This record gives sequence, C-alpha cells and structure tokens, in this order.
Amino acid sequence: MATANTVSETQTQSAPSGTSLLVFIASMASDQMESICTGLTALFPADELLIATPNDASGTAVSNLRMVQTSLTNGVWPLAATDFVNVYRIAREHDAQGVLMLGPGADSLRATALRELANEVLESQSDLASPYYTLPPHTALVNSAILYPLTRSLFASRVRFPLSLDLGLSLRMAERLANAGQRFASHNQSDAILWPVSEACAAGYTIEEVNVGPRMLPQPAEPNVNSILTLVTGSIFSDIEAKAPYWQRPRRLAPEQHRVAEAQAVDGAVDVVSMVEGFRRAFTNLQEIWSLVLAPNSMLGLKRLSAVEPAAFRMPEGLWARIVFDFLIAYRLRTINRGHLLGALIPLYLAWVAGHMNVTAAGTSAESHIEAQTAAFEADKPYIVSRWRWPDRFNP
Repeated sequence: MATANTVSETQTQSAPSGTSLLVFIASMASDQMESICTGLTALFPADELLIATPNDASGTAVSNLRMVQTSLTNGVWPLAATDFVNVYRIAREHDAQGVLMLGPGADSLRATALRELANEVLESQSDLASPYYTLPPHTALVNSAILYPLTRSLFASRVRFPLSLDLGLSLRMAERLANAGQRFASHNQSDAILWPVSEACAAGYTIEEVNVGPRMLPQPAEPNVNSILTLVTGSIFSDIEAKAPYWQRPRRLAPEQHRVAEAQAVDGAVDVVSMVEGFRRAFTNLQEIWSLVLAPNSMLGLKRLSAVEPAAFRMPEGLWARIVFDFLIAYRLRTINRGHLLGALIPLYLAWVAGHMNVTAAGTSAESHIEAQTAAFEADKPYIVSRWRWPDRFNP
C-alpha cells in the first residue's frame, strides 16, 4: 500500500529548527532547480530557507542551502497529494512559518513573484496565496471552460487558476491539504489531485490572488486532451461531490481584483473545422449516451448547433453551463460508467473550444468571453442545486 513519504530521520534531525520559509521544489532538471534556488537566495537569507525536493542537488551551486530530500512521486501534473503530505510533515518538524510550493517549470517565474507569494503567507498572513498567471489567450482552456467557471459559481471564488502549479500556504492550510492528501494516500491514490481553493473556501480560510506574470506551463506526461480532460474533470467532479453541503448554501462572490492584460497569442492557427466535424460525428454516434445525461432542451440545442457552419459555430454560454452541470449530476449518480461519461464530454468540450476560437477571431478578447461564460455558470447555480437535491426532477 502506498504511503505518504518518508523523510529520513538523519536529515530531519541534523537541520536546525526555526525555518521561516519551507520551499518545496517539484521534480525538474538540475539547471531549473539551480535557477530557482539562486533566485531564492537573492530574496531571503539562506538561514531562513529550507528546501524540500526529490531532486539531487549535489554538484550544484546551491549547496549552501539547507535541503531535505523527499520521496519522488510519479511526476504527475500538477502536484500530487503525497507532495502536500510530505511538505506539512517537514514544515512541522522544522518549525517553518510558511510554505512555498513550486511546480515543474517554476524557474520561468520572475524571482520577485516567489517573494510575493511567500510574503502573502509570511507577512500578510493569508492562508492560501494563489498565482494569477499571464498566459497566451488560447492556453489552459480546460481551466477556462470548466475548472474556473465551476469553482467560481459553486465556491464563490474569483481565483482564475484553481488548479495552480505554485502555491503559498500558511501552516494551517498546509495541514488541511496534508490531511486531504493522507486520505488519498491511505487508499493507494498518492498521485491524486487536490483542490486548494475549494479546501480553503470550505474551511473559511483567507485566499489572496497574486499577479505573478508570465509562466511556462509544463507538458503533462500524456499531453493529449482526452487524458487531461478525464483526469482533471473527474477530480473536480469528485471534489464538488464531497463538498456539496458547503456549496449548496448561498455564497457571496469575493470582490473583484485587478486583472492584468492577457499575453498575446503565439500559437498557430487552430483547426476549428476539424473540431466542428468531430462534434457533428459525435452528435450522430453519441446521442444515446448524451440523452441519458442531458435534458431535452440541451439535446435540442445541440441538434441545432450540429447544423451550423464551422465559420459561424459558437456554443451558447447557457448551453455549455447546463451541459457541464448535467454531466456533474450524471457523475454523481453514476448514470453510466464514469470513464465513458467523461469520454462523452470530450467532443462537447472541443465544440466549446471551436466556438471560443471563433468568438476571439471575431474581435472579442479571450478573457471577455471566458468571463461571460463564467457568468452563465453563476446564473445557473440554482439549477445545479435543485438537481443535486432532487436529481430525478428534470430527467427526460
């Protein structure tokens, strides 16, 4: 049975106590880790830092820093549940005042961004410091189409990237995430995904979003949309199911924070035609499955959409919100096998992406469209609350 790490007793006993900041650095190339450590030492006194990492730092220029070796996880994207268990244990053993967790590719962040994330928990005493990344407009669309709208509408949080690669944590936030991670580890799911924003919301902890600027997003081990969508959507659906008593109650949305301009697109042209054609084939082949999940009005909306030419194709915001909510209900009820269910969502997600591309090509900014989409989720929250409580009421 998998267990959450173990840090060697020799290492934990030999390092002095009184660490101001524990920095966890995920598995990455030695030159990337060295770049991060060099930036940290320019920002913090070396004796106030403790680095926890599975990386081998021998032979690097950062040997003057105190380091604790952690167990190597399976390199999942993003941080694994075991990482949170390990981090809290080390923080407690070394009397750390705060935690900074850095995922793969964190060397692409400006050094001052690391300081700002750490300061939120060390000085401003926030429980969770979550980064606001400046990314190209057509990047991280699973987040924009599903994760952000669901988190904002159900948990009343404006955090733009609820599944962040980097985090600042207070000790009590680190403890809560470690407890959640330990539950997964005890069931041989050490690489499961945790959702810090919803955990903080449910606990009543403070969250601060920090503008960290541009960041390179690492490629997952299996960088295809099917794997990513199935992994993260299934995980957030499970987390929402577990926290239903919290999000069903009315919540006031947090005040809006200043947003920075999005980065310019650098990707080449996206093949909208192939995505629309894939949706049309799916409409023909998956109608029987979709009809078990979606309400008749949604099926009618998809039928109309299947007749729209690729150049004019656009998934209505209200229709997409209703589709995601109905898939969430079907996931909870196990209407069909969960793997098959999430597979049936993929062509619908790609249809949303095709429409998003057309909207932005017509002159609407990507962020404006995403905010409009999120507003549709918020407006439809009474629907998901009603269906959750009385799931048979709206069945076809």
